[in-house]
Amino acid sequence: MIKRSIYLDRIRPFYESEMVKVIMGIRRCGKSTLMRQIIGEIEESGVAGDHIIYVNFEDYKYRGISNADALYEYIEGKITDSEKYYLFFDEIQNVDDFELVINSFRSVHNTSIFITGSNSKLLSGELATHLGGRTLSFRLMPFNFQEFCEFKADEGDKRSLDEYMREYMIWGGFPLVCKERDENSKLVVLSNIFDSIVLKDIVMRSKVASPVVLERVLEYLIANSSTTISGNKMADILSGSWQSVSPPVIYDYLRFINDAYVCDKVSRYDIRGKKVLSFEEKTYVCDLGFFHIKKNRVKDEYGYIIETLCYNELVSRGYQVFIGKTQKGEIDFIAVKGEKRLYVQAAYLLADESVVEREFGAYKNVQDNYPKYVVSMDKVTVSRDGITHMNLIDFCLGGLS
Repeated sequence: MIKRSIYLDRIRPFYESEMVKVIMGIRRCGKSTLMRQIIGEIEESGVAGDHIIYVNFEDYKYRGISNADALYEYIEGKITDSEKYYLFFDEIQNVDDFELVINSFRSVHNTSIFITGSNSKLLSGELATHLGGRTLSFRLMPFNFQEFCEFKADEGDKRSLDEYMREYMIWGGFPLVCKERDENSKLVVLSNIFDSIVLKDIVMRSKVASPVVLERVLEYLIANSSTTISGNKMADILSGSWQSVSPPVIYDYLRFINDAYVCDKVSRYDIRGKKVLSFEEKTYVCDLGFFHIKKNRVKDEYGYIIETLCYNELVSRGYQVFIGKTQKGEIDFIAVKGEKRLYVQAAYLLADESVVEREFGAYKNVQDNYPKYVVSMDKVTVSRDGITHMNLIDFCLGGLS
């Protein structure tokens, strides 16, 4: 089990805070493991074991705790003094009205509360109503490439970084998939993760009326990761003699998919006007393994893969990411973290001078002094005009950190 240090480093300063720590991310990305690692660090700090309470609501053992009253009774019976208690609730969205109990324990007892969930509605809906301004959210992703390399090395895999990257670009970074040794097993595990997400976190939670249409929308989004989306266009493509699909239904399903963290919808940012634009958004699938099992195109495939990989790397490092709009074109990514900002252009290979000019020329109308990068799979880099050209592996191993 590798340590998810990039996430622990962000959460650690708030271990003692009364703010509710919310760890969000797609199903099976490692939220439970991260929570156990946090518990381990708190235990190492000297906290008594009976003051650390952990409940995993996907464990059959806790099947009876399905509503707020049952949760309150169970936890209240374990708090016996005024010392600080550390409460950990894993996949808490399975408990009806859980937010009422969380707010009660936060306000009445001396607690530090951590919760995980696989749906962003946990924050935007249930929690926001009762805990507005009292939560800290942390997005967890499947393994990024650096974590993938650490995992493989820990497993005794001694292949080269290039070989690691080839596998990662096909199968992605879900921990359960990374554990499997052969491709058939990886395919079975990955397909089951996908089916579980569709059923539990989209169809059942969002009460989807037409799972068949949902799956077609989802497959379209995944296969077209990194491209501009249009609900009207998708409705035209997905409608046929057997069924008509309206744009409002498409937009509802896009929201459900986004809520389950399968794909991210990324807004454009007008660099010149310094404002977020609400049109011509792009989507990026959270893990390249899904792209591999659901793709339906072959042309220019590597360009889309590299762009998606770079986006997910930036998100895993805690950046808020936008598509950059310039006066005459676009930049793949504007990445913002606190006071830090940088720009990233992603390409497969700078095969000739026209490609070099296209990628570096994207920055021609950007007049600020923030760092600017071109990321590709080229082994030889050709930085110019203050713009840094970086190999993809170097980028993924923390070159921008």
